[in-house]
Parts: sequence; C-alpha cells; structure tokens
Amino acid sequence: MHTLPPRGDRVLVAMSGGVDSSVAAALLMEHGCDVVGVTMKLHGDGADVPDRPCCSLDATSDARRVCEKLGIPHYVTNLVDHFGHDVLEDFVQEYARGRTPIPCVRCNTFTKFRDLLHKADAIDAPWLATGHYARIGRRNGQAVMVRGLDAAKDQSYFLWGIDRPVLDRLVLPIGAQTKAETREIARRFGLRTAEKIESQDICFVPDGDHVRVIAEHLGDDTPALQPGPLQLASGEVIGEHQGFARFTVGQRKGLPGGFAEPMFVVEIVPERRAVVIGPREALLGRGLEARELNWLAEAPGVGDQVQVQVRNRARPSPATIVALDDTGIELALDEPIQAISPGQSLVIYDNEVVLGGGVIERGMRTAPSSRPRTYLPLHSRAS
Repeated sequence: MHTLPPRGDRVLVAMSGGVDSSVAAALLMEHGCDVVGVTMKLHGDGADVPDRPCCSLDATSDARRVCEKLGIPHYVTNLVDHFGHDVLEDFVQEYARGRTPIPCVRCNTFTKFRDLLHKADAIDAPWLATGHYARIGRRNGQAVMVRGLDAAKDQSYFLWGIDRPVLDRLVLPIGAQTKAETREIARRFGLRTAEKIESQDICFVPDGDHVRVIAEHLGDDTPALQPGPLQLASGEVIGEHQGFARFTVGQRKGLPGGFAEPMFVVEIVPERRAVVIGPREALLGRGLEARELNWLAEAPGVGDQVQVQVRNRARPSPATIVALDDTGIELALDEPIQAISPGQSLVIYDNEVVLGGGVIERGMRTAPSSRPRTYLPLHSRAS
C-alpha cells in the first residue's frame, strides 16, 4: 500500500482550508516532497458564505495561511463554471425528479479530481494529494482504492466515481490515521486549522435549506415545490404536501400522525407529484438497481458475492450480482436494507477494496432473480 511519493517529487495538494488537507500538505512537506497547495473556487463572489465548510473566502484564507506557515506556494483555481454545471445543476434537477443526490460524489467525480489533475500536469506534478480518509493499495499489480483505516471517518464511499487512472497518481496521506491523530499532527505543526470545527453541511447549502436552492434555480412554481397528494401505498389520499422536493425516501419528519405505528416516506412519484408513506416495514428492500456505473478495480461478474453500501456510515451488506451489463447492475441483498433512495450512491466493495459504484435507480421489495443478460466488462467512466 503506497503512502507518500518519493522525496523530491512535486505534489499538488488540494487544500480546502480544513485540518485534514492542511495535515496532508504538512506530512508531504515534512517527508521532503516539493509541495504546492491549491484551493478550488467553486462559487461566485455573490454566493460567498463565511461559515461555509469549504470554498468560502474564510476557508481560502485559512488554506493560504497554512501554506505560508509551511513555507509552500498556494494558488486558487477558478472552477465556478464546472461546478455549476456538473454539481449544482445536477443537484436541483435530481430533486426535481424526486430523487436525492449526493453533490460531494458529483464534485469528486466530475470536477475536483479531473480539474486538479490538469493543474498538476500544468506544473509538472506527477502526484495529486487530498485530505480524504481513504487509502491507495495494490491488487494484481494495479492501484486500488481501499477504505480508510478509521471506520468512523472512512470517506471511500464518496470516491467511487473518480476516473480509474487517477489512482496511479493519487496520494492520501491521512487515510491510515484517525481524526484525533490528524488534529494532534496539526498542533505539532502549529497550524491554525488544528481545532477548526468540522461541518457536515453541503458547501452550497450551509443552512441546510435545499428547498431554497431549488427555488432559486428552478423558480417557486416548479412542480417539485407545488402541492400534491400524500397517500398510502393502497392509493388512499390522506392529506396534501407542499412539494415532493421537501421529502426523501426514509424520511419521518413532517409526516402526519394518528397512525398505529410511525410512518415514513417510502416512495416519491414525481409524475403525479405524490409522496407515498408507509410503516417502517415498507422501507425494507431486498434488491436494488443502479446505473451510471464506474469501476475502480476489475469489474465483478454475474453471480459474484460482494458487499454493498447504500449510504455513508451504513453497515456494509452482503449481496449477489444477478444482472450486469453496460446499462447497469441489479443485486439481490442477503439481508434487507432500509430506505434505499434513488439518486444516492451504491458503492460495491470486496472486503476493504472499493470495486466501484453507481447511482441508485430503485430499491426492490423482493430480491431480483438471476436471468440471462449480456455481460460487458465495465471500466471507469470515460473522461
């Protein structure tokens, strides 16, 4: 498992202004690498929010001052247009379709790594480093993505979509340590980010109000924000909601009471603007389908046993691949999984190794049965 590049090699480090990327740069500098820090500008000036977890003016200032402390150069790269097209536009369109996207996955997949590798090439840096809690290992002579050593901080779930060739140049200096160890290293270097509070918010939704973002981009009259029926699976209408974009599969908050047991959102039907609710049992899925596949290791085949994760921090679940081709994958789950949400990420593991992933299309109440289907070896998504 490679950790740090050879001494003297140039490394471009993506610096968000947080403690993780700061320590990644510090460790590489201490190791003797030629380190260059770069911060991505993802939002227009008018959208700046001081307490945003990354990409704000404050975060950029923190990254710059960390670089000054370490004695390394710091640059800012403008990715506003790419981010707006690849991440923000997809975010609002997915909610408009009744789905629940993960913008961090889109950012990693289509914006961050691709654009930063171009910057690395421009300065003759053979390596790109980030502060993600994941690791790079070797399997059959090829670089592979491996879970972070600290299960509580593992971020491999968000990295399944990057281009496979990136792994040969990717350095993840903090992937084999805990958050507490990272903060202690930051204190040792005297970095201003050592005690910086970690945020779980989406960078362009720091207040958590994703409905506001949808309204700003699609208008208040978009169907996703218009009233519609709140109904049971039987079709019985029990009330009215104020926009299906306010809901996600598995949600309980905001639903009416008066039932014998707690009710949850079990389905969103955008063509009817309907939100379907049901008991916890109705959330259980024994199969799922995903599309937009990307492989970071040799693709598995029909009949193979794998482990799958359908949300960050979820317990990996054993599954069997029952269909796989160039359009998607279907899996039968050994154990039912609760609240499989369209638009979220399916990440497929072989123990600690990330095989790849895709975007969940639908969950299935019953496990799909194996059936003949053309199998095409799938590789990483085309650039």
